[in-house]
Formats: sequence, C-alpha cells, structure tokens
Amino acid sequence: MGKLTGKIIEARAVESAHGTTLVGPELKRLRILSGMTQGQLAERMQVQQAAVSKIEKGSEIYLSTVQRYVEALGASLHLNAHFPTDAPIAARLHSAHFDVEHGHDDQLVLPLLGDEPFKPQRDVVLSIKPTYSEKILAGRKTVELRRRFPVSAPNGTLAYIYSSSPVKAMVGTVSIRDVLKLPIEQIWTEFEKTAFVERPLFDEYFDGLDTGYALVFEDVKSFSRPLPLHELREKFGFEPPQSFLYAKRDLRKALRDERASVSH
Repeated sequence: MGKLTGKIIEARAVESAHGTTLVGPELKRLRILSGMTQGQLAERMQVQQAAVSKIEKGSEIYLSTVQRYVEALGASLHLNAHFPTDAPIAARLHSAHFDVEHGHDDQLVLPLLGDEPFKPQRDVVLSIKPTYSEKILAGRKTVELRRRFPVSAPNGTLAYIYSSSPVKAMVGTVSIRDVLKLPIEQIWTEFEKTAFVERPLFDEYFDGLDTGYALVFEDVKSFSRPLPLHELREKFGFEPPQSFLYAKRDLRKALRDERASVSH
C-alpha cells in the first residue's frame, strides 16, 4: 500500500459520454495497484464499501467524487483546460487576469483543479513590475509572491526577469532556491520585509485565496544590455506573461547566451 503516494493522477477529456463509464474501472486499477481493498478505501473516503463498488462499476461519477477517491489513494487530481495560443479566448484570458501558464509552445494552460506540475528542465520567465525588478537585481528583494506557481519546481530553476511597463524589457536572471506554498497570513509574517510589498497591496493581490506562493531567490545577475520587448517579439514571437511562462527553446538559448556575458 502507498505506492501512489505523492503521484499525480491526470484527468483527460473523453470523446463521448460513453467514455465516462471507463473512469470507474480505471480507478479500480489504481486502487489495486496501490494494494488497497475496497473496504480500506471506503474507510479513508468515509463512505460505505458499497459506494466504492458502485464507483468502480462505472456509474455516473461527480468530479468531486473522483477527487476524493484519488486523494484516498494518496494521490492528487489535476484538471487543466488547454487552449491553443491563437484561439480567440487566449487574449481574453490574459486581459481578464486569469492565472494562465504556457505549457507546450502552442498552448495556454488554465489550471482548474490542483497545482500544475512543473515541466522538467524548463526555464521560466517571470513578469515583474519595475519597482520590484529593480530591487531584485539590486539584491534587496529576495522573495517574489505569486497567487499560483508550480510548487514542484526544482531547486535551482532558472528564472528570467521581464520588467513590465514602462520598462518592457528582459533585464536579468535569478535562481529559484525554493517555492513555498503557505497560508496567506504566514506569507506576510515571514516575508513582509524581503518581499517589499505594502500590506494594502498584499491584501488586494491575495484577495479570495487561503494560500499563496513565495519564490525564494538567489544568484541574481543583471543583463549587460536589457533586451527590449520589440526585439523579443521580432526575434522570438515573445509576448509578456501575466504571471509566468515556460521559456520557448529558441528564447532560452538566446537568453542563456546573453546570460553568459552578464555583468556580475
């Protein structure tokens, strides 16, 4: 038992209503793989064994039931909506300030349930207001706060700092030493001074959330020449993220070359 602990169960769209009947048997396979009996799972879900049996036979299942089932297995359920970047809704998602992320180079990912797992071996671009990016590059601001960020990002993940309007340029890099998901009040208590944010702005930013994310920085480097947005657009088709995005391969290569000649 416990083989699935810490694993991620991915929810995929089915082609027809008939496909939903496959969910139950697939859940059963996961339960058997974990080494749990129906009775043990029912106890964890706090339901009768007959309810688990009904789920596994493929009857109509609510998403909340699937979530409870996989969490009882020691796993977590993730549900994302994937949109092509050229879809009309893509621009609207950005303008409406949804917490969207760039997954594959041609997709926007809108996490609907659970935290989006971090894509392995990927650099990220963080969009940060100039008043904060200047403090980061000066080594004063060592923590960046986010409403959403993959907590699974490995230590040492390289982040490129895009300084938003009016600067509109890629200005440097940092190494993300740690990503902490914490209750909102704990974030304020621990990082008030190192995040350089005033309480009213802090409360407004995290309004409606119980938890948030603190990105702890180290190894800060400034580019010897800030790369302006018009150049990034022309050469790489780059568009600034609302929060963060995974850097495309050609952009990563160019920025890594630039990073090799940064001023320390």
